[in-house]
Amino acid sequence: MNILENNVKVKVSKKRLGRGIGSGKGKTSGRGIKGQKSRSGVAIKSFEGGQMPLYRRLPKRGFNPINKNKIATINLNQLQSFIDNKKINSENQINLEVLHKSKIVNKSFSKFKILASGNLKTKINIEANFSSISAKEKIEKIGGILKIKESK
Repeated sequence: MNILENNVKVKVSKKRLGRGIGSGKGKTSGRGIKGQKSRSGVAIKSFEGGQMPLYRRLPKRGFNPINKNKIATINLNQLQSFIDNKKINSENQINLEVLHKSKIVNKSFSKFKILASGNLKTKINIEANFSSISAKEKIEKIGGILKIKESK
């Protein structure tokens, strides 16, 4: 047996607003007088009476990973220009620490990748975290060595 069957009035009729003074909800229909809230179609979403709203109190996170590894990308033509300008010594091994010391790559970058744009004329020994296939081919074609670090 359903519990609701023995109830006399299950459905409560809705309050009919604006149907005269005797209804108790006549004239302004319980909305007060004037102002934004008395108008139709207006909702003040997430307004907390002047208190700093919850969505502004909490820190922004969204789609930005908190511990994201920033990866610096360096093209072969950029490497060649650094060697030509004597910012990098081509005889030594080129790695992220060397790029940090010569202030080519910012300290915030924890990894770097070599891309194949441009040409390389100098034979180099380089250690990177990532490399494009064509960049690896170009470095090895000249006689250089490209070592890819194992990522943890």
